[in-house]
Amino acid sequence: MDDEYAKLIRRVNQPRVVIDNNACEDATVIQVDCVNKHGILLEVVQVLTDMNLTITKAYISSDGGWFMDVFNVVDNDGNKIRDKEVVDYIQRRIETSAGFVPSLRGSVGVVPSEEHTSIELAGTDRPGLLSEVCAVLADLRCNVVNAEIWTHNTRAAAVVHVTDDSTGRAITDPKRLSTIKELLCNVLKGNDDLKTAKTTLSAPGFMHRERRLHQIMLADRDYERVERTGVRATEEGSSRPQVNLLNIEKDYTVITMRSKDRPKLLFDIVCTLTDMQYVVFHGMVNTGRMEAYQEFYIRHVDGLPISSEAERVRVIQCLEAAIERRASEGLELELCTEDRLGLLSDITRIFRENSLCIKRALICTKGGKANDTFYVTDVTGNPVDPKIIDSIRRQIGRSALQVKHSTALAPEPPHQETTIGYLFGNLFKARTFQNFKLIRSYS
Repeated sequence: MDDEYAKLIRRVNQPRVVIDNNACEDATVIQVDCVNKHGILLEVVQVLTDMNLTITKAYISSDGGWFMDVFNVVDNDGNKIRDKEVVDYIQRRIETSAGFVPSLRGSVGVVPSEEHTSIELAGTDRPGLLSEVCAVLADLRCNVVNAEIWTHNTRAAAVVHVTDDSTGRAITDPKRLSTIKELLCNVLKGNDDLKTAKTTLSAPGFMHRERRLHQIMLADRDYERVERTGVRATEEGSSRPQVNLLNIEKDYTVITMRSKDRPKLLFDIVCTLTDMQYVVFHGMVNTGRMEAYQEFYIRHVDGLPISSEAERVRVIQCLEAAIERRASEGLELELCTEDRLGLLSDITRIFRENSLCIKRALICTKGGKANDTFYVTDVTGNPVDPKIIDSIRRQIGRSALQVKHSTALAPEPPHQETTIGYLFGNLFKARTFQNFKLIRSYS
């Protein structure tokens, strides 16, 4: 009955989205008003992120059963969104997403569908791991149509979509699926891995790929810090995000985060808070030159703020991990060539033979073309010798493999003092969204 009543309330109070290009000089302002529910903030941020929009500022308020957010967004070139078709599409997507309860599927395994078979993997990271996985898939005549691979804190996770090379469709034979799972599990286990996630058959269903990667790595406890040795450990300590927690009496826990700015940062943080069952009641996001500052007033879904030291430490660790997972290490390489069975296996084998370590990868095929991006370092985590890259490009083809840029050389943001309580002091101002010069408001 409660669920049906909630659906009725949502139908009566349809989401309202206002998109304005006049309220701000350098960004498009998007205001979202709808009935509040757990996960709604993530759903809205996910729509903006999927459209490759950059959120430069945001104010969040969801007290009293009503969700009211304002986002300042720009496109990849830092410009306002002026195309009317794009603006209309953003409005429709947000209104549709805000009207449904988000899926919280948490299983990890192989999901069959008509177009492809989705394989989700988690295990201990090591040099050559992706190459071994791709070799197994190629031997089993599985064509990788798209994939995303993340590594963090000695852990690795991947969501890989494959098709049967002979049919171009999903693999449905239970025996073959069982063989794929068994062989991939053997690769993930390695020699002495005591912490490899099990791979199981899940119920069919769509899940946002990047959100699944966050869920997989969270379940794999990648937030547990592993001590490292050498130069990289020193550098890592100086560039880690700053996350602080403070309880405001018995009402809220205030989280402040300061880190290097990058695309999809807000999405990654909200993903983790949502999947850890925390609700953002108020918040603000502000980005500057190379740096992002975020402040959230949260409670657990049971209505309580963070109440123990162990919980406080875990939340800090998990948010640090959420910020770091997508942070791209090393040299960015872009592969663009004709797709074929075993292409990914051959490319990753060449990387492995030249002692390259793949930190993150995005695999995409469309119209018979492979367009893949790899972030690589040497096996010690240090920048790759340019001579090695030149040798690899000669083997693969200079026109096929392009060097983009090295994120390892990006300057670090200037240190600033943490400003806990900034939002609290301007809470009423934020709730009326005066900073965004809105063209309309709702009583």
